[in-house]
Amino acid sequence: MSLLESDENTPLLRGDIISDGDADRSRWSSIRVMYFTMFLSSVGFTIVITSIWPYLKNIDESADASFLGWVVAAYSLGQMVASPLFGLWSNHRPRREPLVCSIFINVSANIYYTYVYLPPSYNKIHMLLARTFVGIGAGKLIYTLGSLTLKDVDCINFSALQAALSFFGETGVSVNAIQLRVNMYTAPALLAACFGVINILLVILVLREHFVDDHGQLIRAINYTPEERVDVAPEVEGDIDQIAVFTSNVLFFVILFIFAVFETISTPLSMDMFAWTRKEAVFYNGIILAAIGFESILVFLVVKVVSARIGDRPLLLGGLILIFAGFFILLPWGNQYPKIQWADIQNNTMPTIRLAPTPPSNTSLEPTGCPSEQTWCLFTPVIHLAQYITSDILIGVGYPTCNVMSYTLYSKILGPKPQGVYMGWLTASGSGARTLGPVFVSHVYTILGPRWTFSVICGIVLAAVVLLSAMYKRLIAFSVRHGRIDD
Repeated sequence: MSLLESDENTPLLRGDIISDGDADRSRWSSIRVMYFTMFLSSVGFTIVITSIWPYLKNIDESADASFLGWVVAAYSLGQMVASPLFGLWSNHRPRREPLVCSIFINVSANIYYTYVYLPPSYNKIHMLLARTFVGIGAGKLIYTLGSLTLKDVDCINFSALQAALSFFGETGVSVNAIQLRVNMYTAPALLAACFGVINILLVILVLREHFVDDHGQLIRAINYTPEERVDVAPEVEGDIDQIAVFTSNVLFFVILFIFAVFETISTPLSMDMFAWTRKEAVFYNGIILAAIGFESILVFLVVKVVSARIGDRPLLLGGLILIFAGFFILLPWGNQYPKIQWADIQNNTMPTIRLAPTPPSNTSLEPTGCPSEQTWCLFTPVIHLAQYITSDILIGVGYPTCNVMSYTLYSKILGPKPQGVYMGWLTASGSGARTLGPVFVSHVYTILGPRWTFSVICGIVLAAVVLLSAMYKRLIAFSVRHGRIDD
């Protein structure tokens, strides 16, 4: 095993900074601002994701699960389009300029999201546009990672405040002066907007740029004054293994695609299978999300120790196997079927159908259970809660392991070479995965059901395992490939 692979301070993107005094304090102040910026993007996506489906149904009954896929994908599509533009901007101007601009867009988009219930029509289109602009505001995320290491990233985790915010309920509190309803759907976006305002102030007042070489040495510290710049280290000889780069991008695409599918399908799946109401789905999935978040923190701590002993590639392979197991467990089986939303269902030869209780005609209770218009509900066995939770646990271990290992491996493959263009490729592949994943799963799930959906996902993960195994020997650090360090 190489020394580079066994070092817990190996950089995720650009390396670690070995410095002291003012430079070290400046770096850590900037890293804390970057943590908050990443947290903001996490809030903008994860804290809202469990409530998008019930919010969409609440404001526009004409929306179906297929449209949900486009709403979820809009975030990543906006991010994919904006990332290279913000990257180009940051190449020619101080990076806090595109950061402030993107965060401002994020704040505005979250406020827009809280008001999508106001228009008299086309509410689902307004939600689609709002999520697109939130994604554009998240396009700067990759540029906040320049000084982070695997050791640093332990503190980075998605937020799971949605369960607590669900206590607002669907009615919530109204602020008539500005026609605002603060409820379990709008509160997360409002919280993200407040965080964004604070984030803008921190970026302006605190953030400074630090760039380092492959060996962790400070090569440039920018305080936006010419006298504080340090000359960049000379170019290192040796070429980058382009096949390894391409393979890493494919694997990263699969990893992000799989998790985008998981995030998109969790709420509608749980509402269909367990006959949860909108409020119950937001609350229970929020609790599950909080548990997965805590689990991810533990995974990051363990990964740091284990990767130093066995290397990055075995962990990446193990993470993919866990993800495969998580989706395989979700395959429906048995002779018990989900409850069907109350509807006029005529005599048929299908298996015994359990109808969710029909509410009295004068009540405002919402329909629960699997919609009868999804014909697969009538003949597909139910997914049990134990299957669902077991799957969450396995994917909650596999995904963060794969995510951090793919970043780490990619950075090591690139070595000391300039990484801007290559990181742009990685960002594009991740954003493309987050765009295609929700669209794919929403359509397949709506038309064919969970059996086909999770079978296809298992096939994709299995193909990624085969690819990683075939390219295993090429996914090595730049220094190992050029004989500077023994593997």
